[in-house]
Amino acid sequence: MTSIESPEAPSLAMAEPPSKSRKTDPLIALAVVFFLLAVAFAAAPLVNAGPETLAGSLLLFGLAGVCCLGLLVLRGPAETPAETEAGAEAFLSALDEPAAVAAPDGRLLTTNPAWREAMGKAPRLPKSGAAASSLFGALASARRGDLGRATLKAGGQEREALVSPIGPRRFLVRLTGRGSGPLALPSSAMEVLNAVAGAKAPPPKVLDAFAAASPFGAALLEGDDPFEARIIEANPALAAVAHGGQAGQVFGDLIEPNSRVEAALRLADGRAGHAPIEVRLAHDPARIAHLYLSQSSGRWVAYLVDVSEQKQVELQLSQSQKMQAIGQLAGGVAHDFNNLLTAILMQLDVLATRHPVGDPSYEGLNEIKQTSMRAADLVRKLLAFSRKQTVQREILDVGEMISESEVLLRRLLHEDIKLATDYGRNLPHVRADRGQLDTAVMNLVVNARDAIRSHGGGVIRIRTARVSQEEARGLGYPSAVGDQAMIEVSDDGPGIPPEVMDKIFDPFFTTKPVGEGTGLGLATVYGIVKQSDGWIAVASKPGEGAAFRIFLPVHVPTAAEPVPVAPAAAPKRPAARDLSGAGRILFVEDEDAVRGVAAKLLRARGYEVIEAASGEEALEIAEEHAGQIDLMISDVVMPGMQGPDLLKQARQYLGSAPVMFISGYAESEFSDLLEGERNVSFLPKPIDIKTLAERVKQELQKAA
Repeated sequence: MTSIESPEAPSLAMAEPPSKSRKTDPLIALAVVFFLLAVAFAAAPLVNAGPETLAGSLLLFGLAGVCCLGLLVLRGPAETPAETEAGAEAFLSALDEPAAVAAPDGRLLTTNPAWREAMGKAPRLPKSGAAASSLFGALASARRGDLGRATLKAGGQEREALVSPIGPRRFLVRLTGRGSGPLALPSSAMEVLNAVAGAKAPPPKVLDAFAAASPFGAALLEGDDPFEARIIEANPALAAVAHGGQAGQVFGDLIEPNSRVEAALRLADGRAGHAPIEVRLAHDPARIAHLYLSQSSGRWVAYLVDVSEQKQVELQLSQSQKMQAIGQLAGGVAHDFNNLLTAILMQLDVLATRHPVGDPSYEGLNEIKQTSMRAADLVRKLLAFSRKQTVQREILDVGEMISESEVLLRRLLHEDIKLATDYGRNLPHVRADRGQLDTAVMNLVVNARDAIRSHGGGVIRIRTARVSQEEARGLGYPSAVGDQAMIEVSDDGPGIPPEVMDKIFDPFFTTKPVGEGTGLGLATVYGIVKQSDGWIAVASKPGEGAAFRIFLPVHVPTAAEPVPVAPAAAPKRPAARDLSGAGRILFVEDEDAVRGVAAKLLRARGYEVIEAASGEEALEIAEEHAGQIDLMISDVVMPGMQGPDLLKQARQYLGSAPVMFISGYAESEFSDLLEGERNVSFLPKPIDIKTLAERVKQELQKAA
């Protein structure tokens, strides 16, 4: 097989095979008939010709010749076999791969059987989507005599398409495998091509039909530098894309200046190649377009494709992946930090017994404890952001929840800031974690407080309401289904600038001065709402304040689950006052600082504690003391055997003894591993000795 290395493929104006007959050109036939009639009229008088008659006949012969020549000129050059269907079919039949001859507007003039099998019977090349964008660049290369490459879908798979010029307004399109080399043709096709000399595409004079009717911006430019060249002609789509494109306008004026300089450098040093040049548009630098350029004899054809929405989707995907990575990091950091905080809080409990109130060291110890609690609150925010916080759902009335939190919220505000509440009627119940929702509302109130402090005070409003599906969608919840419970926190501050609106929920993003904000407040709210199966929307205009709206699905109770009349109808288990007790406890924890101090404090309260530093060691102890362990307390994530695996293997030795897991990770992270297990509870870290002792006594009392 012979290969054509040069992209300037010969013309398809080939000699037609003898077996193929050509149709008679109507203009040639008319010229021949006219000439014969003229000869007949001119020859008749020559039978008895005199001098005058002979001169008249010669004049008539001359007029006939001139008319014939005029008709032939009007007819133009003879149609080449390449421009006939028969000639093109003869060429394509010699190709084994899918191939077609296309016109400049994308119409398929002729296709071979392999093309029809791969691409179907579509009358034209794709004119929309990624394939059309790729073909624009390939056709532009082919117009200047180069070999163009595009990507098309054939049979559900992407294949590379090679586009080469084979005549003034004809292009050969061949489907190959991806990454194919130079255009290679079989010898039978080469024989046909070699019958005539090659011809490159002529310089463009006007935009072809394909460019003129395309949904992408297209322009014909006059000049050596495309960014300094003036527009000769532009299609209507260019005005929609670039808000310009009038004849005579400098094409570079449509591109943002900095982006224009960078694009010119890429074009000058050859980095652009056949790939598009990414530019920003002058009328709106936020709009991004792909620029394709093709040059031929001092003129350029430029295609401008708006890809702003595609870039926005790519940015959102990148941001989502970044937030997911930060969430995983936050969960891991929170787990390790919770272990450290647990050890710190328990050691503080030990020191508090030695340095009671009145001791010189008491104030310092109390300050350390308060700082540790602030650190624990920061860890809870990280877990809420990463949606790995332990969720303890209960049925809540949103109005009563806000009413009970109102006193605490007022303490967060300054005297020049007023808090107004509006509780709607027929408020629904929701199923959510009360502590999490309290945290979310508090963060929104604090955010509103900080926003209006610089304006000398203002009003923060909290409104609760039941909204229908249509109302929820109108208020910013586009995918709402059914009635929703809404909690709205609004203020009359300066509002949120439009340029930061899409960043306010990003972790660690803050507009506050350095040292005055962690950037986790709104990120925490976002995590809590999403973990509660809800939605949060923001409405703000500069100078008119901002409104944050939390939407939660209305809880519909089942027949076996009556709606609580009031929170008091579901009394909590009273906290144990006497924290001492008796019983044998197997304490499993790989963190020595946590295990050592917790075991010491539990022994001080009357319990017998057996320590294990790993799941494997705990399993041996459980087997050795089979039936003699009253309670097992175990960490969840440990090197080697994990807590849930330990329980499954040790249950035969524990019998019906209760098991309590403690962990810095959320309960949801491992709850699916405990299906079918009985007498299992969970206590999230960080924990102090009072909380641990209360839970231990409660579990042992339930098992008694």
